[in-house]
Amino acid sequence: MFFFDPLWFLIMLPPFIFMIYAQTKVNSAFKKYSKVANSQRITGAEAARTLLRANGLNNVKIEGVKGRLGDHYDPSKKVLRLSPAVANNPSVAALGIVAHEVGHAVQDKVGYAFLRFRTSLVPAASLGSNLGFIFVILGFIIYIFSRGSEFGPMVVLAGIILFAMAVLFSLITLPVEYNASNRARQMLSSTGMVSTQEYNAASAVLSAAALTYVAAMLQAVAQLFYFVLMFMGMRR
Repeated sequence: MFFFDPLWFLIMLPPFIFMIYAQTKVNSAFKKYSKVANSQRITGAEAARTLLRANGLNNVKIEGVKGRLGDHYDPSKKVLRLSPAVANNPSVAALGIVAHEVGHAVQDKVGYAFLRFRTSLVPAASLGSNLGFIFVILGFIIYIFSRGSEFGPMVVLAGIILFAMAVLFSLITLPVEYNASNRARQMLSSTGMVSTQEYNAASAVLSAAALTYVAAMLQAVAQLFYFVLMFMGMRR
């Protein structure tokens, strides 16, 4: 199986190392600035309400979500979900994360094209992420046991096409996330919610979090590249 192929490790190792770096960076930034109280002593949930009102998003509800750093905005239900460490914490880190998620709500309100495109891709990306691997592995097995028949490579090609949808979703995610972070910085600055020092700290949390999306994209692209190489090898 390709998991034991040295080429697979060679291709996947760099993005894997970068993912570890990104996760370490975001965890370190969140841990550091979660201990720094913001000057206004407002919790993440209070900041969310303020920012939503400031952007005319009174229709967006705020709910809790379990888990650490599971904060997200659900455009289908118009719900902003905050983790306990963010919702109940009057920290600088909480302000940065909340502003980022409100940034997504603003994107939804103004019809930001990349967010709409990403939302429309969710079903296909979910299907492609799961079935893509299955088709590639199944095609590889068929190819081996059928002694080089054409059917195996065709199954692998189907898997590549399916997995490409997940890669496309990952690529589209980058402008969506970076735009939300830029909106977050603008909101924190324009509302006067943070001081200059707090702004820099919140921005550091946002920048660290953005690295995880870059790492996920690199992993997806690297995996797709390996699948394509596998398919090309079968066709020789």
